Amino acid sequence: MSRSIRVGSIAAIAALAIASLSSCSAGNNAETLEIKPDNASATLGTDLLLNNIVVVTGDESSGEHTGPANVSVNISNTGAEPAELQSIVVGDGATAVFADEKGAPLSTIVVPPGGAVLLGGEGNPSARVASASVHVGGFVPTAFAFKNGEKVATEAAVSPNKGLYKGWGPTASPAAVPSKAAGSPSAGASAGAAPTTGAATTAGTASPAAGTH
Repeated sequence: MSRSIRVGSIAAIAALAIASLSSCSAGNNAETLEIKPDNASATLGTDLLLNNIVVVTGDESSGEHTGPANVSVNISNTGAEPAELQSIVVGDGATAVFADEKGAPLSTIVVPPGGAVLLGGEGNPSARVASASVHVGGFVPTAFAFKNGEKVATEAAVSPNKGLYKGWGPTASPAAVPSKAAGSPSAGASAGAAPTTGAATTAGTASPAAGTH
């Protein structure tokens, strides 16, 4: 092959490569390719990013859900001041209640400057909605409001308490454990098992130890 032919071939290949790269740079983005993320995200101002916004329901795999749900979101703050999340509203006015990682109520969620807070999951603060009407596998309007007056509305994905979000859904409140008073019928029955004389009298004065059996 002559030198001129080799040079021409190399130039042609280079031209094709440049055209291909130009095409990628012009169209390789989610809007052009119509690719939508599985989980919603939103930005607020220049400092706050709300990522992976998900409303987690019960164990149903699909269909309509009306009842308790948890909101999961990762909020990062690149600013120099703390950000204070005051409310989350899901759908038509279902407002979330905040709690810390131990379940103690919180009035707000504080995101430190240069830090991030994850709502949902074991060991993290939570945002629980008492009752929301959502479609599992779909999206639901969700709004976030911060102390400085900034608000952002987006569409949160709705996921069941399965797969990646197993254990992130709402849990039932623990049942109240009935107390056992010393003078309760069960206490009297235990004391009444004592033999013979004065059994009726001793039943009425059962010891706390007897009442705990």
